[in-house]
Amino acid sequence: MRPVDWILGGWIGFVTVLILARGGVGQPTWWLLAAHALFWILLALFSQLDDRHRIGAMLHDVYPLLLLGALYTELGLLSIDIGMADVLAHDRIVQGWEASVFGMQPAVDWIRARPSVFWSTVLHAAYLSYYPIIYGAPAALLLGGRREGARNVILATMTAFVVCYAVFALFPVAGPYFAFPHPTGPARDVWSAALVYALLDAGSAVGTAFPSSHVAATVAAVAVLRRESAMAFGVTVVPAILLVVSTIYCQMHYAVDALAGLAVGAAAVLATAPLRERRRHPTRSDPGRGAIPEAVLDGSS
Repeated sequence: MRPVDWILGGWIGFVTVLILARGGVGQPTWWLLAAHALFWILLALFSQLDDRHRIGAMLHDVYPLLLLGALYTELGLLSIDIGMADVLAHDRIVQGWEASVFGMQPAVDWIRARPSVFWSTVLHAAYLSYYPIIYGAPAALLLGGRREGARNVILATMTAFVVCYAVFALFPVAGPYFAFPHPTGPARDVWSAALVYALLDAGSAVGTAFPSSHVAATVAAVAVLRRESAMAFGVTVVPAILLVVSTIYCQMHYAVDALAGLAVGAAAVLATAPLRERRRHPTRSDPGRGAIPEAVLDGSS
């Protein structure tokens, strides 16, 4: 099993224990636990493959990203089970931190004090850059034959996600998008804002604000891209910076959410660095499976 498998396996085990300890999420719970069992079956199947099985290896590379939607939805169910009143009680704690640090509520006050059609358009569009960065950058590396690079990006990204998700499960915070009225006026009516709001209304999970997984995962991905692909880093670094700003200006996250997300993203990069470095110098044989072809070691298979 790869490091990312252990990370996701640990997460699934943690959530399983949490669901059982709470007596179930939105009874009955059998379908959630069945989904967890299917995940372990999936891992068992992947563990039987090596990189010479090209399609299987490719699926093994990208499956963490394909699971994100399901993992995110499950977090929303955990928050619903806790109850909105208790979730918003956590928001009041975070709002207190916000007031102590900034003397205001930046996520609420900024866009109202400095409404700008131009910056609202740019920053709401930057908020959407999360998707091409998280999904598109690893896909581009894979399609370009940079398999190890893609795996390294995914490893750091998923590490950041799992840390954020653990906090969401134990300390769910709704965020300013749910806790306060939405802004109004021309800055709110731009096309990119309408698209962001439509996406959030269609699939946002309550209780996933602190720390910002948008920020954490994006920072982790772009930081690793800096070493893996100068071109991909150059394309993503400015949108990533704007994304961090957008989470606050567009009233999606508290400022402390974004700061905590920056810290989690940086920590994920540092924590996975030894694993990523080890894979840059793989052993030239795999006991029990025989020699690994040069093409595989070079990432060109």
